[in-house]
Amino acid sequence: MIVYHGSHLIVDKPDIVHSRDNLDFGKGFYVTDLKEQAEAWTERFYKNNKQPILNVYDLDIEAVTNDFKVKKFDEHNEEWLDYIISCRRGVSVADYDVIIGGIANDRVYDTIELYFDNLIDKTEAIKRLKYYKPNNQICIANQAVIDKHLTFIKSEVVHFDS
Repeated sequence: MIVYHGSHLIVDKPDIVHSRDNLDFGKGFYVTDLKEQAEAWTERFYKNNKQPILNVYDLDIEAVTNDFKVKKFDEHNEEWLDYIISCRRGVSVADYDVIIGGIANDRVYDTIELYFDNLIDKTEAIKRLKYYKPNNQICIANQAVIDKHLTFIKSEVVHFDS
């Protein structure tokens, strides 16, 4: 499977060490199988006068699924919401090597913040989240997955209209 990572750097040797904590699925190296989504991630670098770079990899997802513990969220549901909230709070959750599922982007995050701040209950949050089509992110939380099953193909500059 071809996957993409948006950055301002060529990341030909990815690692999980440089990941931030408290992300959607915790600490890890994040990629997506949606090229447009990864290109959109690079726009923040462009706006900060850094060169937007799209890194392209081959992820042997079949081998990963056979060799490692993978969690896949197919929709924005209660389980996904609980997982995101736990990770963003820095609470230890189930130990997966790879987590796949929707992104808590700006639209989704507004609902999550309302729930996080106890302004809406879980039922209302799930109801609202059902309206959003999940994007897709893949968090590789185990360096061995990267070392064994993620192969760097190339990187390219992303161009935005001024």
